[in-house]
Parts: sequence; structure tokens; C-alpha cells
Amino acid sequence: MSAAPPGNGADDSEDIEIPGPAVKPRYSGPMNGDSPRLRVLIADEDQRRIEEIADVISGLGHTVVARLLDVSEIAQTTQREAPDVAIVGVDGGQQSHALNLISAIVKQAACPVIADIQADDDSFIERAARRGIFAYVRHGERPEMEHTIDIVLNRYAEFSRLHGALRTGAIIEQAKGILMERHAINADEAFAELRTRARNTNQSVFEVAHACTISYPLFRPRPADTD
Repeated sequence: MSAAPPGNGADDSEDIEIPGPAVKPRYSGPMNGDSPRLRVLIADEDQRRIEEIADVISGLGHTVVARLLDVSEIAQTTQREAPDVAIVGVDGGQQSHALNLISAIVKQAACPVIADIQADDDSFIERAARRGIFAYVRHGERPEMEHTIDIVLNRYAEFSRLHGALRTGAIIEQAKGILMERHAINADEAFAELRTRARNTNQSVFEVAHACTISYPLFRPRPADTD
């Protein structure tokens, strides 16, 4: 298994993507012991390669929930199937199509993406990393795929926790700013207001802050009528 290198921000800025919000994986059930049976989406424009990857995934005890050839199928399929992991097959001559598949899945699926490559290609791997892949594997290597899936799920769980923490902090800061503006108080007083409201309503501070940011536009003064 090889982890995807972090993007360095150089050259093709159009390749930079931000993964979508994380969701809790929907496992199909225990595979053996504590190992979950995962729902796996496979995307490639080559049907033969899709079936080869599917054989590897099925051999590991996971469930292939979708086999996609075209980017246009991704949005509807990922919403319907909620995959835990997505695998994109890459042929050396069809990199543009593979990159488009990766971008679409990262935006739509809220699950980690693994690139299944025919041969090492540092340039492609770097571009795919910018699009959001978590790792890549050599095509047809079952032990490597098994190890990669385990590592990627752990990395994605950590990413999800970080993503959630950053989002929570941003919402709370926004709510504090709203209260400071509305009530002419400082940041500490604004946070105390959120905390008191949370305690009195049996909610978390984040829930109160989120409600504040959503309702705030409703209470803004309307612009003066110029007629």
C-alpha cells in the first residue's frame, strides 16, 4: 500500500479539491471476527478492469455495490448506495478520465478513494492526491488491497474527526461574532451566553451556535425602502 503524497500547491491549481463532509460508514455486517464487510464502489472506463478489481474485493469478503463506467453516473449512485470505500481503476493512457472520476466521487460520496494503478506513475499519483485520493495500490494485488483498505479507513476516520473539529470551531466562532455584534459584548461573554443557553436547553454548545448562525439572517434589519 502506498499513501498518496500531500499536494504542494504548485502548477495545476485546477486539480485541488476539498473532500466533502464525512459521514459514518454504513457497514454491511461482520465479515469474520471484528472485520466489517464494506460496501465498495468501483469506477473505471474499462469493464474488464472493473471485473478484475471486483474479483479482488469479493475475494476479501467485501460487497461491490456499484460498477461505474461514466462520471455522469456517480452522483445518483453514491447517494443511493452510500459506499464505505471507492476504488478508481487507472490505465496509463486514460488518466484524464480517472482523475474526473476521482473528483466526482470525492465531492459526492463522502468516503475515501483508492486508486488502482497498472504501473507506478509519480506524476499521476501527485495529481490524483490533489483530487483527494487517500492511497494507491498496484492492480491485481489482493494482499496489498486488503492492507490498503485497513489503513485508508483509519486515515479517513482521523481526517473525519479533524474535519468535524474544524467545522465545529468555525460555527462556534461565527455564533460568537453574531452575539458580539447584536449585544455589544466581548468574545468571552459571547461564549458564556452560548454555554448558558446550551446548559438551560440540554443541548451542546455547537447545537446552540449552529441554531444561532441559521436564524441570524431572519432577524437582520430590512433595508430601508428607497421609494
